[in-house]
This record gives sequence, C-alpha cells and structure tokens, in this order.
Amino acid sequence: MKEFRIGPNEAGQRLDKFLGKYLRSASTGFLYKMLRKKNITVNDRKQSGAEKLSEGDIVRFWFSDESFAKLQGSVEARRACVLPPVSSDFRRNILYEDEGILILDKPAGMLSQKAAAGDISANELLLAYLMEQGSVTEESLRSFRPAIANRLDRNTSGLLLAGKTLPALQTLSACLRERSVEKYYLACVKGRMRKAQEVRAFLSKNSATNQVTVRSVPEGPEDRAIRTAFVPLAEAEDCTLLLIHLITGRTHQIRAQLSALGHPLLGDPKYGDTALNRRIAAEHGIRRQLLHAYILRFPRCAGVLAGLSGKTLRSPWPEDFKSVFPETEFHLKEVTLGNLENKRAPGLRSRGASESLK
Repeated sequence: MKEFRIGPNEAGQRLDKFLGKYLRSASTGFLYKMLRKKNITVNDRKQSGAEKLSEGDIVRFWFSDESFAKLQGSVEARRACVLPPVSSDFRRNILYEDEGILILDKPAGMLSQKAAAGDISANELLLAYLMEQGSVTEESLRSFRPAIANRLDRNTSGLLLAGKTLPALQTLSACLRERSVEKYYLACVKGRMRKAQEVRAFLSKNSATNQVTVRSVPEGPEDRAIRTAFVPLAEAEDCTLLLIHLITGRTHQIRAQLSALGHPLLGDPKYGDTALNRRIAAEHGIRRQLLHAYILRFPRCAGVLAGLSGKTLRSPWPEDFKSVFPETEFHLKEVTLGNLENKRAPGLRSRGASESLK
C-alpha cells in the first residue's frame, strides 16, 4: 500500500484529474475501476473520481510496489522531459519571481509551449530551473507541474507569466481570462498610422493552415469578437512604431488585425509584406515579426498575487527594434499608459528613425 497526502499544489483538483497525473501510465478506465473496487480511496472512503481534493486528504493506493511503480511510469522518461540545460540567459531573463509567480522576458525564437514531442520550450526550461533551485522534485512533478500561463508566438518576444504553484497558476489563468491583467505590446508596422484608435472586429481561425482572418462583421458561429487599441509612438518614412493594448487575446489577433488595417508587422512571414520583409532582412538582419510583449499591468489584488498588486512591469527594449528605431528607447520613457486609455498619441517622433527604410 502507498499513500499520498494532498498539499496546496493538489488541493482543489478533481480526484480523477489528480490520479491521471500521478499515475501517468494508467488508463482512465483502469483508474475508475480501481475507485469502484476501493483499491484507491480518499480518507479510507470509496470515491467516484469527481470529488474535489482538500489539503490534508490522504489518498491510499492498495497496489503492490511493482504495480505502483509501473503505473507511475519510468523515472528516466520524466527526467528527459524536465531537465534540459538551464542557461545563464534564462536566469538573466527572469524579471520577477516570488514564491508562486515567475515572469520571464522571452526572447524571439523560444517556444512558449511544446509544438512537438522533442521540443524544448519555456515550460521545460521553467521546470528545469525550478528543479535546479530545489523548488520542485521529481516526486512533486507527478501531481503538479508549474507552467506558463500565457502564450506568445515563437517569434514574438516579451513578457511570459508562469505559475510555480497550483493556486498561483489558477489565479493567473483566471486574471488573464477575466482580462484584469492588462497586456500592452510594441510593434513596428508598415506605413504611417497617424491616429490612435480602438478597433473592434471579428476573427475566424483556419485550423488546417493555422492562420486567421479578420472581418468587420461575423460570417459564422465560429467567428470571435476582438478588440485592439493602437497608439503611434514614432515613425520613419514608411513604418510606424505602435503601442498596442491587447484587450481580447485571440490567436494571431494583433498580427492579423494589423494586416487587415493595411499596416502589417515588419518581418511577419504569415501576414506581412513579403517584399518589405526581404528588404529588412537584407538591410537589418531582421527575420522575425517585430512584435514585443512590452507591459503587464496588474490590478490591486491580495493572496498569491499580493507581490504584484498594482504593479506595472516592462520588458527591456528589444535589440532588433533598435535597428529600425535606434533612438526611440529614450522616448519610450515618456510614454504612459494614459496615452492608450485616452486614445491619443504622445506626439509622433521621427528623430532617430532608420533612414534606410525610406
């Protein structure tokens, strides 16, 4: 017989969800059968699997040691998933960390989450970092895995939120879902956008191509309403630096919305201007969309988010943005979020804009 005492990282989960993570090699049908036969109990009582676990509950497994080890899966397989090398760059890119929350400045090129089995993403690097710090163990990862709460496209840089504990991850996910954490981006786009504006539209996704289409009116039940606000900050001859408030958060929302407005992101391979992309790649070495998750603004809050209550976090000005707007970093210090809230530009800057884009 084995037993597991439910801690804060397991409390609040459904029993069947917990069992699926703790006994990774067991089928769902097998787990329900074991519950019916009382080979798995909680506080020595028969369970259906739908019950919510509470801190201090005792889950008992009436299996042989050999069967229990087999149902948990191999240690080697788990280690391969959670222990990629942790570079000094990853540690340096941590902008905030407390007992439950970690905020990472993700570089362009890093996946937020795995796209394929062999990928190393921010999730795997997070687990490896926490393992190295002693915050998690192979045993604790069987029942709860810290994870990234928001996603950025692979070639979008900037702020990623991660929950190190289950309460923190659940709270972050709820804040993002309810839009109480405000998200602001920087973008370099084609053409001149002279006026601040908030755009409401509808977005539909083609899962086969992983591309989306933006329309002014919905054409079907799958179309989703989107809202995005834009404020121009600086301009060159044929491009504009924007501060963007992502009010809703749909797949490729900013990228597709800008393309629909006639101002595609510089370097965007899916929604951008192919000829312009080739030119900025040749002249500036830019081979990714110039979109950066720049600001996270937190509401007044308590509990696991108390350390971030009322705070505004900014990611550093990206190096590749500097090749297009080399002196704009100084001017960004003058930008306030009131510019977006009042839908007004702070006064367009052209000084320091790259002349080679003319």
